[in-house]
Amino acid sequence: MSRDGAVRQGRGGRDDDGGRERSMVPRATFRSYYGRPVLKPPVWEWKIPAYLFTGGLSAGAALLAAGADLTDRPELRRTARVGGFAALLASMYLLVADLGRPERFHHMLRVAKPSSPMSVGTWILVAYGPGSALAATAEVLPAAVRGTLPGRLLRLAARPAGLSAAVFAPGVASYTAVLLSQTAVPAWHDARRELPFVFTGSAAASAAGLGMLTAPVAEAGPARRLGAVGAAAEIVASRLIDRRPGLVTQAYTTGRPHRLRKASEYLTLGGAVTALTLARRSRVAAAVGGLALMAGSVLQRFGTFEAGVTSTKDPAYVVEPQRRRLQAREEGRDEE
Repeated sequence: MSRDGAVRQGRGGRDDDGGRERSMVPRATFRSYYGRPVLKPPVWEWKIPAYLFTGGLSAGAALLAAGADLTDRPELRRTARVGGFAALLASMYLLVADLGRPERFHHMLRVAKPSSPMSVGTWILVAYGPGSALAATAEVLPAAVRGTLPGRLLRLAARPAGLSAAVFAPGVASYTAVLLSQTAVPAWHDARRELPFVFTGSAAASAAGLGMLTAPVAEAGPARRLGAVGAAAEIVASRLIDRRPGLVTQAYTTGRPHRLRKASEYLTLGGAVTALTLARRSRVAAAVGGLALMAGSVLQRFGTFEAGVTSTKDPAYVVEPQRRRLQAREEGRDEE
C-alpha cells in the first residue's frame, strides 16, 4: 500500500478498490495522563453548599417578610426579618471562612465587573445586606429604645428597608446558581438553564419552612402558599436536570448525589403537602412541615454540590460532551 493509502486507511477512509478499511486508530477511551482527572475537583468544602443554603434562605425570608409587612402580619414579618438576617450573617461567615482570609471579600469590592458572576453577586449582596439588617434591627429593639427618637426613626425606616431587601432578594437567591454554572465543572455547566430555578425554588421553600416553623398558624398562610409554589418549582426543575440528554446527567442520578437529591425531593414534597393540608390547622404539623421544607433545601444544595464534584473526577464527563458537540458541529446542527 502506498503512503497516501496508509494515511487514508489510518483515517478510516476507503481503499482504492472501494472496500471498507479497518481503522488503524483504536477507539478512544476516557483516560487521562497518569490516571488523573481531566479537571481538578473543586477545592471548596462543606461551607460552600451551606453558604448556598443560608443565602437562599435569607433571600426567601426577605420576600416573605415584605409580603407579611404589606398584609399586616406582624409575627410572620418579625420572624422572617430576624431569621432572614441571621441566615445572611451565617452566609457571610461561611463565605469568608471558605475564602480563608476576610480581606479577600473586601478585595472583590474594588472593581465591578458585569461579565463576572462573582463580582455581580458580591455587589448584589452589598446592596441587599443593609436593608435586611435595618429591618431586622427594628424588630428586636428593646421597649425602652422604641419610644426614643432614634427608635421611632428606625421603625419608620423598617418598611422601606425591608422592601429594598426584597427587591434584591431574587438576585441573591439565584446568582449562586449562575456562579456555579459558569465554571468548568461539567454537571453544573450542563444544567445552567435549570439550576437558577432549582435554587430559587429551594430558597422560597426554605423561607416558607422558616415561616411555618416560627409564626402562628393564623398568620402563616403566605408561608404555606410560598412553600407549595417553591417546592413545585424546585422539584420540577430538578426533574428536568435528571432528564437532560447526555452522560453528564448521571452525575445527578447515581451515587451519593442521587441519594441526597432523592431524600431532598421526598422531604420537600412532604413539606409542601403538609403545608397545604394539616399545617392549616395544627401548629405541630406546621412545624414538622416547615422543618421538612428546610431540610429538603439543605439536601438539595449538598446534592447539587456533590454532583459537581463527581463530574470532575471522571474524565468521561468532560470528554463525552466535547465529542458530542464536535459531532454536532460537523453535522451542521447546534448541540446544547
